[in-house]
Amino acid sequence: MAGEAQGGTLHLPLAREARTEVALATLGLLGGVVLLALFPGWIAAGLLLALTGLWLLVSFFSRDPQRRAASADGVYLSPADGRVMAVEPVHEPHFLQAEALRVAIFMSFLDVHVNRSPSAGTVRLIRHTPGEFLQAFRPEAAERNENTLIGLENGGERILVKQVAGILARRIVCSVRPGQQLAAGERLGMIKLGSRVEVFLPTGARTLVQVGDRVRAGLTPLAQRDPTAEFGRSELATGS
Repeated sequence: MAGEAQGGTLHLPLAREARTEVALATLGLLGGVVLLALFPGWIAAGLLLALTGLWLLVSFFSRDPQRRAASADGVYLSPADGRVMAVEPVHEPHFLQAEALRVAIFMSFLDVHVNRSPSAGTVRLIRHTPGEFLQAFRPEAAERNENTLIGLENGGERILVKQVAGILARRIVCSVRPGQQLAAGERLGMIKLGSRVEVFLPTGARTLVQVGDRVRAGLTPLAQRDPTAEFGRSELATGS
């Protein structure tokens, strides 16, 4: 559900996409406690300490802070937490099939890795493409790495979100489905460990960020809509 709660809450719930990893880490931690109880000693204590650190690391990485989407009237919101790597005009051939404004965001290991919709719209395209696992900050990673495309349509306007795996991110999770209606800031999925997310916007959008800026998913405006733009309706393809 979009805009679930006010940002800055005191608790950090875990992302549902990471529940398996958290459950496994918890079972490992409990196993360490049992081992120490049955076989007390330095070896068991050291193992328990390591398992505790792993559990804390997995829980930290899997955090999904509740956020209320910023007022999205006339703006496109950031789909990811991280640092802006690129803001440039490009040709987007897969969904917009036209010139577009590309904003690329690098997510470090420390960033929240839950992705959110930059705008209200209907999911019209989901396409997963296997690939390499180059370092996500390398320019060629956007085309060569494993990725998932999520295309949104809103009143004939097309927006594309691209989830790109990195050298450590071996799993991209897309939690939406074709035909689903999304609100601005609603969860799209998650990329596990350091990676990048790109968003392709209509070319008339006015940029509100620059390279090096820190952004937060569902909260930071990336660009302003062109108030004079008119988007014609067309039949959009859905892939998998």
